[in-house]
Amino acid sequence: MSLPSSTNSTSAPSTSGAAGAALFDELQAKQLAEAALRSITLSTSKAQGEEFFRVLVKDLAQAMQVHYVIAGELCQLDDGEGIQTLAVWGGSDYMPNISYSLACTPCRNVTDQSMCFLPCDVQQAYPEDLLLVEMGAQSYIGMPMVGSDGKTLGILVALDVRPMAEDTRLLALSLLSIFAARCAAELQHRRREVELEALVATRTQALAEAQTLLHEREKLAALGGMLAGMAHEVNTPVGVAITSSSGLKTYARELIEAVRAEKVSRSHLQELSLRIERAGDLVLRNLERAADLLASFQTLTNAQATAAPVELLLSQELAQLLAAHWAEFDQRGAHHCLEVPAGLRVRLPKGSLGQMVSNLLMNALKHGCVEGRTLTVTIKANAVGEDLHLQVRDDGAGVAPDVRAHMLEPFYTTKRGQGGTGLGLHLVFMMVQKIGGQLSLGGAPGSGLVVDIVLPHCVLGV
Repeated sequence: MSLPSSTNSTSAPSTSGAAGAALFDELQAKQLAEAALRSITLSTSKAQGEEFFRVLVKDLAQAMQVHYVIAGELCQLDDGEGIQTLAVWGGSDYMPNISYSLACTPCRNVTDQSMCFLPCDVQQAYPEDLLLVEMGAQSYIGMPMVGSDGKTLGILVALDVRPMAEDTRLLALSLLSIFAARCAAELQHRRREVELEALVATRTQALAEAQTLLHEREKLAALGGMLAGMAHEVNTPVGVAITSSSGLKTYARELIEAVRAEKVSRSHLQELSLRIERAGDLVLRNLERAADLLASFQTLTNAQATAAPVELLLSQELAQLLAAHWAEFDQRGAHHCLEVPAGLRVRLPKGSLGQMVSNLLMNALKHGCVEGRTLTVTIKANAVGEDLHLQVRDDGAGVAPDVRAHMLEPFYTTKRGQGGTGLGLHLVFMMVQKIGGQLSLGGAPGSGLVVDIVLPHCVLGV
């Protein structure tokens, strides 16, 4: 749409006296513009985003003494390009933000990067712009917000319900041209923030998906390792039992043949009976070993610790657990020490506490003993607020850092083939997690192993 002829009109002085007055008025306008510029710059210097535009439109309206000032961003509407207002000052207060089409409005010229000035009769110049009628606008001046890439980002417009004088035009030109550039910079900053937030959200989502996938792969790897370990552990005793049962069948057949024979020596019958007894014992022990392994695996997969919490006097409970392991300590010539406040009461699943401590004690006895040195296992507990800090440490062989890094994994053991299943510490770790606690390992080779457990919100009193 072409700009009306009144767009670029200015009021010209008709006499020399008037010219002198105009020169004085221009000087005054310049001083006024400088003062307004300093004031608005100061008021908007610490404002950003929506607050910046709100402060700006209010201060511009007051400085130029106009009824309306609008800051708007170029947007796409259903019927074409439009303006989404960022802030609107309407005489005495802010007005609600709106969106409107650029068609048949003076704002169309502004978005085409042409400064538009109509000192009067703006409604007659744009009769199809009903918004001008609603506002009662008589004069209009607008400046485009142009980004660093040369594209129009929005508009900064001043309207008044009266005709706009020449001195107002000069002041408006000075202020709108400066702050339109400042508005463009603010809009670009906002758009960069939105783009950055979108990029961060996309990257965060991608990272979360990658972490989920990695976690699933780790679980599958752990399951694979656990099943492989379980298969290896169970296969050994089952294989021995199968071999022994085959021998048992052979010895039984020989015994039957010997009994059916016309002559049989007592010593031969005794020898066959002894072989059968030994083979049967071997079958029984290995099947029991396989049953123990399967029971441990079932305990692991059922997430153990299903018993309801009960109130326990911790020193008494732990003393009973140590007493129950007297035979194991005596067999290895090991000692134990209990450092627990006498009145420390906790609320925990009793079976879980017993299984955790028992596994830790047996782990220390199996792996900590060093030839020529007496092993001492110490159980220490104390309350930190409502949390229970439980520590089981020994002064035995200790573990290397590379071994400690895998000790909580299922079926990881340094005693493969010597009775170790690799499930003891992992079961403890699983039970601690089920209760909502934390477990950490410490110690170094030659200085023993330290197991620290924190169980939250279980201390009832000391």
